[in-house]
Amino acid sequence: MTKTVESGASVAPARGARAVPRSVWALGFVSMFMDISSEMVHALLPVYMVAVLGTSVLAVGLIEGIAEATASIVKVFSGAISDRFGKRKLLAVVGYGLGALTKPVFPLAGTLDWVVGARFVDRIGKGIRGAPRDALVADVTPPELRGTAYGLRQTLDTIGAFTGPLLAMGLMWWTANNYQLVFWLAVLPAFVSVAVLVVFVREPKLPEATRPRKLPLRKSELVRLGPPYWWVVGIGLVFTLARFSEAFLILRAQAVGLEPMWVPAVLVLMGVAYSLSAYPAGVLSDRRPRQDVLLAGLALLVAADLVLACVPGLWGLGLGVVLWGLHMGFTQGVFNTLIADSAPADLRGTAFGMYNLLTGVALLLASVIAGALWDLVGFQGTFACGALFAALTAVGLMLRRRQMA
Repeated sequence: MTKTVESGASVAPARGARAVPRSVWALGFVSMFMDISSEMVHALLPVYMVAVLGTSVLAVGLIEGIAEATASIVKVFSGAISDRFGKRKLLAVVGYGLGALTKPVFPLAGTLDWVVGARFVDRIGKGIRGAPRDALVADVTPPELRGTAYGLRQTLDTIGAFTGPLLAMGLMWWTANNYQLVFWLAVLPAFVSVAVLVVFVREPKLPEATRPRKLPLRKSELVRLGPPYWWVVGIGLVFTLARFSEAFLILRAQAVGLEPMWVPAVLVLMGVAYSLSAYPAGVLSDRRPRQDVLLAGLALLVAADLVLACVPGLWGLGLGVVLWGLHMGFTQGVFNTLIADSAPADLRGTAFGMYNLLTGVALLLASVIAGALWDLVGFQGTFACGALFAALTAVGLMLRRRQMA
């Protein structure tokens, strides 16, 4: 697509980060600050639950899986509501606000019940904001820049994802492993996130005529999403079985023998690899077939799992974590772009919500399987199973590409 000037000459449409709408940049910074806060807590939470509160690894997997599944269930309703009423920013503010309000609970919690409760409410907030935010990115971005926009937002989000653990690691050293103080300091960036969202994000008004008359969770509306959308969802479900919670990377680091102060370095390393690859992968997906970029990400995940299962010591851990981060960069934004491409404009919120609901259920199953295999067989079984599901996803994607050829 080209733009025509008065002289009759045509110029290529704007490309790159400068062409991305300001609201997408703002949403990226919102995600970044909230991720700094969340990862300062979550980088320490699995070890805190196991080492301080005496929780089993299987219980950690179950808690993480249920928490993420809870978020996914909420996403389908918030996405549909954002389609019906055209209030994506309002729902995002509510969701990020809930996430900020739960952060003080973690340093105050003295028992596992309080930690689990705060984790669930935090994930409910994530569920409320997720689908409307992702749909809003598509609403404000031209189709030819969607991969770039999702990649940019994911990069900023991931900068927060590794800055949070880095801060947690430094603060654990500075405070002599004072978990509660680190959790208190995590409260600050959460409230900055909400302030940026309220002040800097602008939402286009969706015309009443283009919005569904009723909440679009009926069979007729779900059918209208179409076969291309449901194929993306099917591929995403199998992929999610391969991509269990990052809590298992933290536990893998503990198995290597890292001290609690250094365990968050795993998420820092993963986040650096993720953030460096997400934007280039998004730009590449605007210029090459998106399925090819996704296949590259799946190959990286298979390699990551095999390294984490088979290569011993810190070198094996480090290489596996870097490959894991690269696979995230090559898959997460691309999946969002595929959803935005395949769904009708008036059902984008519902499309993202339904996708997140189904993959959230798969994530619950994946985390429970990963935890059970870890307790029964060891970490080798957990990561080998992940490699198998990633390979199956790649096979399904190649079959789909052959059908479309």
